[in-house]
Amino acid sequence: MNNFWKKVTMYHPLSDESQQAWANIIKRRTYKRHETLVMEGQVPRLVAYVVKGLLSQYYTAPNGDVVIKRFFPETFLAASLSAMLTQSPSQFTIRALENTTVLEYDFDEFKKLTMLCPDMAASYIRYLEIHWVVEKEPQEISLRYDTAKSRYTAFLQQFPTLERRLKQHEVASYLGITPTQLSRIRAGL
Repeated sequence: MNNFWKKVTMYHPLSDESQQAWANIIKRRTYKRHETLVMEGQVPRLVAYVVKGLLSQYYTAPNGDVVIKRFFPETFLAASLSAMLTQSPSQFTIRALENTTVLEYDFDEFKKLTMLCPDMAASYIRYLEIHWVVEKEPQEISLRYDTAKSRYTAFLQQFPTLERRLKQHEVASYLGITPTQLSRIRAGL
């Protein structure tokens, strides 16, 4: 739990009371490789902090292609947040790529706590600002305008140890290219 508290308090300090209230709704769980946390079309309820392991968030395109939107390695929070906020079916599946241990909590229970604990609300707001605005806008621009080689280089910088844990087709899917294109990019570096 120490790493979890380091993660959430980097956004805003939490009182002991807020930490205890949050701890009361957290459960430890292990997902086996290929096990699903959230299924596309399901209304999700849980947020998962990755203690050990690796998750991916993806959707299946109409032509059957799997398009990976995000990876969630250790210390990342994984959720289909937009679906939880709107209480609607998720457009994404979140699945374990490795045996993965998480600390998970019910989002609705957490939201109730943010109404009672201003410091928890401040932490949540700062998390959203950083990960859903500050980081997301450059990523969206990159997907539209950067070359595949630039996106691959940025991926290696953002996740320096992740590539060796992934299959080539998973990295290619995340980058929006084919595995063959990825092979050519790797050969050219």
